[in-house]
Amino acid sequence: MARRFTGSFTQQEAIPTGAIDAAVAVLQSGRLHRYNLAPDEIGEVAQLESEFRDWQGSAYCLAVTSGGQALQIALRACDIEPGDAVLTNGFTLAPVPGAIRAVGGKAVLVEIDENLRLDLGDLERKIAASGARMLLLSHMRGHLCDMDRLMEICDAAGVTVIEDCAHTMGAQWNGKRSGNFGKIACFSTQTYKHMNSGEGGFLTTDIPDFAARATILSGSYMLYNRHGAGPEAEAFDLPRYDMPNCSARMDALRAAILRPQLAQLDANIDRWNARYQEVERVLRAYARIATIALPAQEVHVGSSIQFRLPGFSDDQCRATLASAAARGVELKWFGGKEPHGFTSSHHSWRYVAGQSLPETDRIMATLFDMRLPLSFSEADCTLIAELIGETVAEVSQ
Repeated sequence: MARRFTGSFTQQEAIPTGAIDAAVAVLQSGRLHRYNLAPDEIGEVAQLESEFRDWQGSAYCLAVTSGGQALQIALRACDIEPGDAVLTNGFTLAPVPGAIRAVGGKAVLVEIDENLRLDLGDLERKIAASGARMLLLSHMRGHLCDMDRLMEICDAAGVTVIEDCAHTMGAQWNGKRSGNFGKIACFSTQTYKHMNSGEGGFLTTDIPDFAARATILSGSYMLYNRHGAGPEAEAFDLPRYDMPNCSARMDALRAAILRPQLAQLDANIDRWNARYQEVERVLRAYARIATIALPAQEVHVGSSIQFRLPGFSDDQCRATLASAAARGVELKWFGGKEPHGFTSSHHSWRYVAGQSLPETDRIMATLFDMRLPLSFSEADCTLIAELIGETVAEVSQ
């Protein structure tokens, strides 16, 4: 009988005991809203904001309902106007162009290279051609492009960079954390990200005006002093009259769940990377499988892994999905013509004007993706990678 993996690709580790105890305490208090506090109480959300600010190394932090809301708030805080062109990756997840569309912007899609990073040459061309003054940079699937060069390009052109760090919480480029390059960074704590509160997110920045605008946009009801990592009161004097309330506040229950996870995050990053490195090691032994190069300047966070099967047809890619599934391995394929689950391509984003991205299309045509939850052991990862290799060999025959 052929070998088979019997674990679950959607099973995350249990929420830590300390987080469960904190959540129960919040439930027993009845005070779930971030501003519903007892006299002199510093709420869970404010404490989380302060702790994440310090961990990230930013000046300010705002906790919100989701990473997608963080993206929309960031764009609004940067004064996007209806019809403004916003550059973003041609390969990303739908909430990124969705955020641009939701705030009235027009997405200008930039090509990627074979290692899934933004093509900086195409970025320069698209800046010049579009006149865009904003880049919503998606660090898609945890891969950082050359951030030093990217910032040189954008600073020279007067382009404001917003970093989507949903997949790079804790990643670094040349010793600097992702999220600390652009004007604003957005993070997610959705279940499949690096901390798990079901839904949730953060926005970080070093610019007090942006922090004030974002706080008002999140729905602060002028209760600025109840934030744990916000700017001084005078930063709110002007934006409080201009920014709409978008009701995107994180609640105390989610913050209570996240604070103990933040304390474990650095250790968990090491655990993810050990699993990533083991899968990558095994996959590299198979000639038909092209792994994704990780630059020496990058500290990766390997909560998922990607590989390409150059030369495979669509039928072979579909057969790979089916054969892997028969072995208990759940792969995602980004080359499908229709959106499926968490995967989609720019062709199915009909809220974005159609654009020609031949290189991105070529790369995505044979691109596969797989989650690496911490519920997997390193031995599980060895087996899974070997099963992928067997699958690819079978389909190649």
